[in-house]
Formats: sequence, structure tokens, C-alpha cells
Amino acid sequence: MNRRLLAALAAAVPLAAALYAPSAIADTRTPYSCVAPAVQAPPGTRVEGVTAVAHAAGTVDVPAVFPLSDAHIPDVPAFCDVTVTLTHPGQGDHAKVRVWLPQQNWNGRLQTVGGLAYAAGDYGANLAAVVKSGYAAATTDAGVGSYVDTKWALDGSGQVDKALLENFASRSEHEAAVVAKAVIAGHYGRAASYAYFNGCSTGGRQGYAEAQKYPEDYNGILANAPAIDWTRFEVATLWPQVVMNEAKTYPTACEFKAFTDAAVRACDGLDGAVDGLVGKPDECGFNPRRLIGTTVECEGKQVTISEADAEVVRRIWDGPRTPSGRKLWPGVPVGADLSGLAGSTVDAAGSRVGAPFPVPAAWVGTWLKKDPSFQVASLTSGDLARLFRQSVAEYGDVIGTADPDLSAFRDAGGKLLTWHGLADEFIPADGTVRYREQVEREMGGPEEVDDFYRLFLAPGTAHCGLTGRTDDLGALTAWVEQGKAPRTLPATLGTASGRQVKRDLCPYPQVSRYDGHGDPAAPTSFRCTPATRD
Repeated sequence: MNRRLLAALAAAVPLAAALYAPSAIADTRTPYSCVAPAVQAPPGTRVEGVTAVAHAAGTVDVPAVFPLSDAHIPDVPAFCDVTVTLTHPGQGDHAKVRVWLPQQNWNGRLQTVGGLAYAAGDYGANLAAVVKSGYAAATTDAGVGSYVDTKWALDGSGQVDKALLENFASRSEHEAAVVAKAVIAGHYGRAASYAYFNGCSTGGRQGYAEAQKYPEDYNGILANAPAIDWTRFEVATLWPQVVMNEAKTYPTACEFKAFTDAAVRACDGLDGAVDGLVGKPDECGFNPRRLIGTTVECEGKQVTISEADAEVVRRIWDGPRTPSGRKLWPGVPVGADLSGLAGSTVDAAGSRVGAPFPVPAAWVGTWLKKDPSFQVASLTSGDLARLFRQSVAEYGDVIGTADPDLSAFRDAGGKLLTWHGLADEFIPADGTVRYREQVEREMGGPEEVDDFYRLFLAPGTAHCGLTGRTDDLGALTAWVEQGKAPRTLPATLGTASGRQVKRDLCPYPQVSRYDGHGDPAAPTSFRCTPATRD
């Protein structure tokens, strides 16, 4: 489970920050000295301390933070690392904002990077990548824990620490923007010309929270595979564990892969080309019962697919429902790795049992049950439906991040760019599509929304799996600074066979379709066409 979690988190690191390096526009005078600036506290906070540490050019060593290993980022130019610690008087929190300031060739821009899972910010790898590309970089820890450390959630009396949850949800991210801009102005003697936010997963949710609650913080927001509608999808993503526990059937990752591979083969051609990419997973009608009785080789053993295995897969693809059959949330998409949320392991007694993904398990156990030791294996579909309602009722206004009214962000001139993988195994892209459609209904339709918010869906792409394989930040910067809205988003996609192909992603609701001529691996052989909506 830890290896799977590590891979998922590592994939989510938005190193695309290093792909776009606009020319330096700052002056080239002697670099400013690295000193702790005077920082005015944002409203409602008090500054507890400010430090500044000069870093010479070279390699930035990032320590291991479980479950991620250490990292070493070479060729980072000299920078000044300013840390501002904030507290909200009477609330006992201590949130750090880090701002890394290139000592030469600053491009005049701020780029703030978001977090992953339960970490609110970055530990250095992305900050270094941002500085390498000429930006001043910023992040915040919100005063909470690391990726899977949620000990901060409950106070000494076992109640939810509302101050820290508010920090993690959105408050600290806004305060980081205010502080970073002030530090930049004090250090360079002028304000940043443009401010950008860049995040994926939790970072994507943070970007949407900024657009919804603090619309003037950033000129451009890059928010990919966003964990929006947090209070719904976090509970919903325990559905695969509930399904397996109720069926007392736990297919292995190898068996799940057999179902996924068969579905991809059956539905590959829906976009007109057989290329190992499922462009329309919602339209894939593959019936997992077709594999009943077939054998697959798993770790040197021949395994026969059972009726129970097929029913487990069908229910996981279908998604969580109430006992009466009402749909709660989209299921794991066809083509995604089912073992991500339907993990299992062998216990000490030799029995195969569920191994839930730690992020939703922590949300349910800690914030809903108020019991970090709560075992997800006890949940039934009825329990899940009740927890789903409880999660929205208790925390929707705090961390739901689902407000479709982006009028203030639009009116401030902001631009919001998102891509989401159609094979995302942790956060189904249908949730992001659902939100985008709500925004359209709220704000006048798709054409009006396209003026400031564009969504691109990436076939065959896992959670945050397009990171580093598209110049998304360059597209956003051109949109903000030159008014060039991205008509497509060029990307490199990985097919089911592991082959890399170029494809121009289409802005939602358009879909990419093979025109019947030319090389199916060439992006010029596809065109964006209107999609039929349900």
C-alpha cells in the first residue's frame, strides 16, 4: 500500500513548473541582500517571526517526508529563502509561508505551489523547480501535517480543530498569497507583475478555493485533477472497499488489470482510432461478466475469474449508490487502475483483506467518526450513504470547494485552466466535469465560461499523470498576459501498451476524434468535435 501511495503522490508533484521559463524582465542590478523583511500581518493574523536564509547556486537537497523519498534538484540558481510564521490569535496555530526569491534574472512573476493529500504545501522540490524557471516561488504548510499525517485534525478533547481545518481548506492559502506579494515587493523594490497558482490534486482543490473565495489573489490559476467537492468524493472513494467487504471478495491487482485491459480493448475505438486510449470511458459498455471463467496468470499462478470478481468490478465502475439505488458519485472510470482504491493485502492469518487508500480512510475515521483508529472494513453501503450526507452537512461550507459562482474571479480578470485524466484512479474526472457544468448553468453557458475557465480531459491519463507532459503553465501565461486563450492543449499521452503518443487535448465539452486519415499517433490526425451531452 505504501508503494502505491508513494507512486500516486510522486506523480502528483507539479514539476511542470519547470517547463515554462519566460524571459527575465527584472532589472539586472547587483542582487539584493538576503535579509528578513518587515512583513505586515494579513488581517486576522499576527506575525510570529520572519527569517531569511541565503542559498548559493547549486543543488537543493529535499529531505524525505513519508511516504516520499528525498530529492535532489540540481542547477538551482542562488536564491533567498524567506519564511514568515503566522498565527491567528487565540487559535493556537502556527502556519509557515515560504518565499524563495531568485537573486538574479527574476522574471517579475510570483508562482505559488499547492500541496498533496493532507500536506498543504511543498517541501522544496517544486519551489526549486519554480526558481529554476525564473519565478519567485511561494508555498504554505498551513500549520498542519504532512501527506498522510493527520494528527493535527483533533484537539486535546477529541474534537475537530476547526482553526487548522480552516487553514488547510483555504485560509492559509490566501494568507500565503498576501504575504508572498509583500515579501516580493520588499525584496525587489517593486510588486510582482503577475501572480500564478499551480497545483494538482489537493493543490488543484486549493486553486479552485482561491478562485471561489479569494478571486483577486491570482491572475492565473493552474488547478489540475482537482480534489473539489472534497466532502463528497472523499467518502465516495471508499466505495470499492465497501463493495469488496460486502462481497467478501478481494481481487488482486493482477486480476483487476485483466478487467481493465479487456475493457480498454473493447472500447478503444470509440474515438475512431484503435490506439490504446479510451477517449470516452463513460460510453464504454463493456460487461465484466464476459471474463467469467477465463484464466489469468498472476505471480506465476493461474487464476480463474469468478462471477463474484466480475460483480465487484461492475459495482466499482458503476460507483457508489444508496441501498435504494440512488447514485451518489461517479465510480472509478473504465481504463483506470482499479487497485488504487480497491487495494488489498494478506493479513497475519493468511486471509486477503481490504487495504483502503489512506486519504479517504483518514477523512472518514478522523473527521467524521472522530476516531483515527476506525476500521473502514466495518462499513456497509448504508453506512457509506449516511457518512456521505454527514460529510456534506458538516464540512461542505468549509472544504467542499464546490461553489459554482466564479463571477468575482471572472470580473477580476482571472483565468482558470484545468486538465484532468480520464483514467484518474483516485479522483474521477466526472466530478470535475460535473462542477464545470454547474458553473455553466450559473454563469450563462459554455461560451461565456470559456472566456475565463477552460477544462481539458486527457484520455488514458492517471491521477496527475499529465504533469511534465504538457506546457500547461505556458498556455496559462499566454492566456493571462497576451489574451491567447488555449484552443487545444498539446500533450504526450501514455497508451495501454506503454507507448507514448502526441495528442492535442480539446477544451470541454469538445472531444478529440480521429479523422480517418493519417497516422493515429500524430495529433494532426485528430480534430476537436462537439460532444453530445446527457
